[in-house]
Amino acid sequence: MKKIIKTLILISLTLGIILSLFIYNISPHSTKKFTTDYFDTNPFTVESATNKTRPINNLDQRENTKQILWGDTHVHTTYSMDAFYMSLPMMHGSRGAFPAAFACDYARFISQLDFYVLTDHAESYIPRTWKDQVDSIRQCNAISGNEDNPDLVAFIGWEWTQAGATPETHYGHHNVIFKDYKEGQIPDRPIAAGGALSNILRTQLADVNRNLFLLDPLNRDYYWSFANYLDAILSTPNCEKGIPSNYLPKDCYETASTPGELYAKLDDWGFDVEVIPHGTTWGFYTPQAASWEEYTSAPDNIRPDYNSLVEIYSGHGNSEVLFDFLEVETDENGKMTCPEPTLNYLPSCHQAGVIIKRLCLDEGKSESTCNDLAAKARENFNKFPGGSGIRLLHGADNESWLDAGQARNTYLPSFNYRPKKSVQFGLALRNKNYSDDKERFRWGFIGSSDTHKSRAGHGFKQLLRNGGTEATGATSEKWRNLLNTVTAEKRDSRLRTIEELNELQGASLIDTERQMSFFTLGGLMAVHSEGRDRESIWNAMKRKEVFATTGHRILVWFDLIKDDVSLPMGSVTQQIINPTFNVKAMGSFKQLPGCPDYVHEALSERRLKKLADNECYNPSDERHKLVKIEIIRIMPQINSSEDPRNLVDDVWKSFECDPNKIECNIEFTDDEFENNSRDAVYYARVIEEDILLVNGGNLRTKFDNKGNAVSTDPCFADYRLDYTEECLAPGGHRAWSSPIFVDYE
Repeated sequence: MKKIIKTLILISLTLGIILSLFIYNISPHSTKKFTTDYFDTNPFTVESATNKTRPINNLDQRENTKQILWGDTHVHTTYSMDAFYMSLPMMHGSRGAFPAAFACDYARFISQLDFYVLTDHAESYIPRTWKDQVDSIRQCNAISGNEDNPDLVAFIGWEWTQAGATPETHYGHHNVIFKDYKEGQIPDRPIAAGGALSNILRTQLADVNRNLFLLDPLNRDYYWSFANYLDAILSTPNCEKGIPSNYLPKDCYETASTPGELYAKLDDWGFDVEVIPHGTTWGFYTPQAASWEEYTSAPDNIRPDYNSLVEIYSGHGNSEVLFDFLEVETDENGKMTCPEPTLNYLPSCHQAGVIIKRLCLDEGKSESTCNDLAAKARENFNKFPGGSGIRLLHGADNESWLDAGQARNTYLPSFNYRPKKSVQFGLALRNKNYSDDKERFRWGFIGSSDTHKSRAGHGFKQLLRNGGTEATGATSEKWRNLLNTVTAEKRDSRLRTIEELNELQGASLIDTERQMSFFTLGGLMAVHSEGRDRESIWNAMKRKEVFATTGHRILVWFDLIKDDVSLPMGSVTQQIINPTFNVKAMGSFKQLPGCPDYVHEALSERRLKKLADNECYNPSDERHKLVKIEIIRIMPQINSSEDPRNLVDDVWKSFECDPNKIECNIEFTDDEFENNSRDAVYYARVIEEDILLVNGGNLRTKFDNKGNAVSTDPCFADYRLDYTEECLAPGGHRAWSSPIFVDYE
């Protein structure tokens, strides 16, 4: 009987769609392409071509030596499939496409950066779109003035979007960036990651969303463009295996399954390149218990010449800190078990047992039966691949999960935080089996936006949570249920099997919606550069004389004083005496509303509205005050038996800044270095005065008087929350110097 009713409903829905098509005189097959029909007027042209330059800010210069330049190394356009999907009219607050030319105009006039990098997902590229992006970068550089002193430097690259189903196979996302951009100086095609996430970005979206236009016929052109792009992606043939990358045809789809394989393919080309891990603790796709130790499972995965930087912060959250909580416990045989809750962490596996027991009791089953079911849920939760364990339960809602899986009482953490993928954990590791240059990570720190709307460096003002950050969702309950059938399920105490999970399409809706509370406005990368040109910026990156911020342009200098010589951040040195350091910092400029006059002269009002809602980087003459400078010390392992959690001193030293002074200047010595007789790593964390930050409270969890979570107030990004709601909470912007690595000689 139920099957008959479902069939009748399906027939009725189909007839309704046909009637809609007839009323609106729509053909079910489109001959339109996915480019200019969808991407707006002059989408691939930099609008500022006749207004080449902008005033160059030289305020971030000191003693007429190196200047501090600002950039964003993680910029997506609508050519990334997930960005295209989020731009469709069914998504709350969608404004259509944001192609590559918008990134150039945004970086030049809105955020007023000195450099940026296009890094669309390699898994979403086809030969035509790769050419489009390269052409856009070349056009942006062509109008930037003298190459020795340009107003903006544009780099090209891609995102290698890897995700493993198990900790042993997970390496995470990396941005591949090339120094040059001209013909013969970059590869013929991007190199994608193989595996499940690659398939989702290419094939599963096609399976699920092929006929979205039937549900929204008035906006059919948008969905046809999306479908045509999917067709173009799926029709791109796979590259033949076993052939060097530089001998493959231009028009095939190339993959590398591990960092080592990716590096080998980059070796084939021989170009200057940087590969930057990013979003490392973001647990939306990262398996529980994932660790940097898996990254070091083979020496080919470690290439200091290619990987000198790591992204410590982006619009996807903060990945700095090695917290002491565990998502799972692992015994000596590798079996994972569920840990008990603590005051600073509620394990998701534990909460799965709480939820299923409550559902079981509500169904009138015995206490014993429900306890057994809860124990089974906690055991099975950790067997699910990737970050999908939350889908173990059948029909559980957002509220039931409370703040399970989240880092508590910390600064803008990434969603479903994975502490063993934190930057601090990586810096504390050492592998004695490798050669000296590969035995451990020696990263410089950068920040970025990870924007999916071409808005390079968009963190200068705390505005536009929905539209500026990656927070988005369905426009209505109808769309929410249609796109995510799990939400329409009846809640009961049944557990899914792994086989059932594998049949589900896409990510967990619960995780998808909860993570909207964790998307922030993007960070920035700063370089201490000897010039404004491409070569100088690249050299600063490679020597790790860089620092990261959460979006404000805090100025930072961090030096080791050695033999009357200053060694800057990023330096590697050897000594046996106690090292002495100097840190100097200045707060960022407070912002004025709107945009400078020259921006209105350079861009049309329509372009300015779409790009930035008429809000630009617009500094006043007043700076934010600095509150304090914290020093973190890490002593890398001497042997693998040392627990990295005991090797990170955070906070090791803390210095208050004088509120009456613009500059905060401190000096300190490690008086324990000689006695410890071991290598050490030092970096500075600079903290500004509190302002209101977008999504600053994350899930806005409330606790009882014993410290237990009792409720959350998520900042959804769909029809349930007003488009203008920013979900503000107090917090101070931050900057992180790159470390100085002092080896005991």
